[in-house]
Amino acid sequence: MQPTLVVLAAGMGSRYGGLKQLDPVGPSGEFILDYSVFDAIKAGFGKVVFIIRKDIEEIFKEKIGSRYTGKIQVEYAYQELDKLPTGFSVPSGRQKPWGTGHAVLMVKDLCKEPFAVLNADDFYGRSSFQILADHFKKYKNQENIYGIPAYIVGNTLSENGSVSRGVCSAINGELTDVVERTHIEKIDGKIVFVENGQKSELKPDTLVSMNMWGITPGFFNYLEVLFLEFLKVKGNELKSEFFLPSAIDSLIRQKKVVVKVYESKEVWFGVTYPEDKNAVVLSIKEKINQNVYPEDLWKK
Repeated sequence: MQPTLVVLAAGMGSRYGGLKQLDPVGPSGEFILDYSVFDAIKAGFGKVVFIIRKDIEEIFKEKIGSRYTGKIQVEYAYQELDKLPTGFSVPSGRQKPWGTGHAVLMVKDLCKEPFAVLNADDFYGRSSFQILADHFKKYKNQENIYGIPAYIVGNTLSENGSVSRGVCSAINGELTDVVERTHIEKIDGKIVFVENGQKSELKPDTLVSMNMWGITPGFFNYLEVLFLEFLKVKGNELKSEFFLPSAIDSLIRQKKVVVKVYESKEVWFGVTYPEDKNAVVLSIKEKINQNVYPEDLWKK
């Protein structure tokens, strides 16, 4: 059974206005997302499911989904504020999405096989997809064993400002927790994060999550329960979000799942800041020169 790629794309229009972040970064008009889909196909993934919103459906299918016709099976799921369990409703004034955990719940009926989840606007690298494909093969039919390609923090920074990353702790190759650290950046040659106004140093080889996970279908049963618990406590708040890493972290602490940690040597890049785009273009060009990618990914 081929694994599925699940792409978190519902926030694309809301974060950037329209779909402005779909500025091409490849020589033949490719977006960062194209390289993720291309790498997934090479690693043996058989389907991609895009989680989007109804208001960007038409332009998303036209500009993005149509590129993969004949290359990989494509399906869509829709994250909307009012897609809530029976008995719950959207509080008056709430506009903020319910978060990445809620988004993944939207693909429950579309993923009956192991799946990888990732962000639409981050570059993950070929080997990270192969890591998860190999993980799925190794732990076939073991529903409660997940996987994560963890990146070296020094390989995930922007030259143009701070970033947020999930700092991973592991024992014997198994994840023990993920702690979200905001405002991580390099200052005076050191990698630091700021929390409550205090600066703390991170070792350059610290492993971090880029929100790329290898998960099995049994996860949806856990996720539904955790989302109900979230709504009971925070369902009336206007900005609280139900995050995927927090859900997985909760399951680890309850000893319901095991997450295998695989160190990825890939160098992340993405357009966190407008000034990042030129670096992304140059990085893609370098990989093309190294024959990692063809100049035209989807050449007929």
